[in-house]
Amino acid sequence: MATLKLLISESQIQECVGRLAKLVQADYQAQPLLVVGVLHGSFVFLSDLIRHMHLPIQVDFVRLSSYRRSTKSSGTVRLHHGIRTSVVCKNVLVIEDIVDSGQTLTTIIDMLSARQPRTVEVVTLLNKEIRREANITARWIGFEIEDRFVVGYGMDLDHRYRNLPYIA
Repeated sequence: MATLKLLISESQIQECVGRLAKLVQADYQAQPLLVVGVLHGSFVFLSDLIRHMHLPIQVDFVRLSSYRRSTKSSGTVRLHHGIRTSVVCKNVLVIEDIVDSGQTLTTIIDMLSARQPRTVEVVTLLNKEIRREANITARWIGFEIEDRFVVGYGMDLDHRYRNLPYIA
């Protein structure tokens, strides 16, 4: 295993997840929410986040890729698996692990918006504003990070490190 440098501890992540859940819940109150996780990186964050929210929640997933075995985005987003749940007239919350260039998030929002949801919002654990190419931002952001490739807490490098409880 490569030497990893701790960037965000497990306790920092858990405090942040609780805070984000409260913010999301306050905005939606008792309204039903369709949560759309972006696979694979967001699954740990999604799981922790929804357990803190006391709302009627449906969960679905979308799988896209742009990294293709690299630490840099290729710039081309490829859809592997779309959502199966109808979004018509629903509040949709996209859950991302990290917003980097914004290309993947733009693709997801465009795809969902074409299906006539009531609202589409985004919560991300990490935001890398310095790398942004698309004019897009998440409504709720956990941590701002510098331009580094990160792993852990669901995020990987060639399918490794997803199980780390911290971000390195």
